[in-house]
Amino acid sequence: MNDSKSHRNRIADHISSLPRSGIRDFFELVNSMDDVVSLGIGEPDFVTPWRIREATVYALERGHTSYTSNLGLRTLREEVCRYVPKRFNVQYDPETECIITVGVSEALDLAFRALINPGEEVIYHEPCYVSYAPSITMAHGVPVAVPTKEENDFSLDPADVEAAVTPNTKLLVLNFPNNPTGGDLDDEKKKALAEIAVANDLIVITDEIYSELTYGAQTPSIAAYQGMRDRTLLLHGFSKAHAMTGYRVGYACGPNDLVEAMMKIHQYTMLCASIIAQEAGVEALRHGERDMQAMRDEYRQRRNVITNRLNEAGLICRKPAGAFYVFPRITETGLSSEEFARQLLEKKKVAVVPGTAFGNSGEGYVRCSYATSMEEINEAMDRIQDFVHELA
Repeated sequence: MNDSKSHRNRIADHISSLPRSGIRDFFELVNSMDDVVSLGIGEPDFVTPWRIREATVYALERGHTSYTSNLGLRTLREEVCRYVPKRFNVQYDPETECIITVGVSEALDLAFRALINPGEEVIYHEPCYVSYAPSITMAHGVPVAVPTKEENDFSLDPADVEAAVTPNTKLLVLNFPNNPTGGDLDDEKKKALAEIAVANDLIVITDEIYSELTYGAQTPSIAAYQGMRDRTLLLHGFSKAHAMTGYRVGYACGPNDLVEAMMKIHQYTMLCASIIAQEAGVEALRHGERDMQAMRDEYRQRRNVITNRLNEAGLICRKPAGAFYVFPRITETGLSSEEFARQLLEKKKVAVVPGTAFGNSGEGYVRCSYATSMEEINEAMDRIQDFVHELA
């Protein structure tokens, strides 16, 4: 029994069949090398703003180290429910329609486990964040991918969603602005998707983690469209816009019965998010707007530089509408996504993520994060330009 191989047939079938994260596998290789310029990790390079760090320290100094309510710190829920109407144009009750979670990742997991019966289908779009399909599978659902296309700026075509709906479809998952493509949804597409959801009695889970990092006009959340408030879970958090990745605090807003179902799971598993992180979240919502805007302005400048330089290097790259990623096409090099990423790393010591880490429809692309300094971006672009010219 000491041989680990003897336990392989004991692992749950739906877990043993899950692939490892393509991002994590690739970065194990990156971490074994020196002097690598990384455009890989989807994490702000900014330190959490000082006022939020001060609030964290002050919470400790006041001895705030206890559990909170399973739903989360009442003060934070109240701030969330003041902020969400301003940002997303939809109102929620902090007492019954909001739950604080350990990042958006836990909120997503809770939503899937609370809603999916074995065998029910969940439509999501690809390329997408790496955890969507595995999380659906772990909740015993059936993931159904709808590709987004470069010619549509990686936005989601409502007609493709409608074509994917079957009598067994229960959920539609949206993440715009999108990781890894930077694509977004305009008002017309949100309205069309809302009509599809209502017509087919679908519940929508909208992951809004990059919503503040939108570079054009911002539209309301799909939860605000006609017929959608009572069939939508709005997930959001502090990791990206407020540079608080390590705090691991997020939230979900939605109809009381859906939030209550999520809370049942949360209370038996995580119990509550860290009270210190929740106190920091209160400060971020009360006084973090100026810092958030300054970071977004810097991301905008970086986006313009990296997009222009990738196109100058010969890689077709559309300017993203949001988030802090570009998704250049690499098919003209004759390499697959994984070959391109590995050779670029080995020959030029630049780390990007193969597009296939985000689903099969990511083949032919790589993801580059511009959540790094302008100096590093320009150095990486010099190396990529040399690499592409050598391939040619």
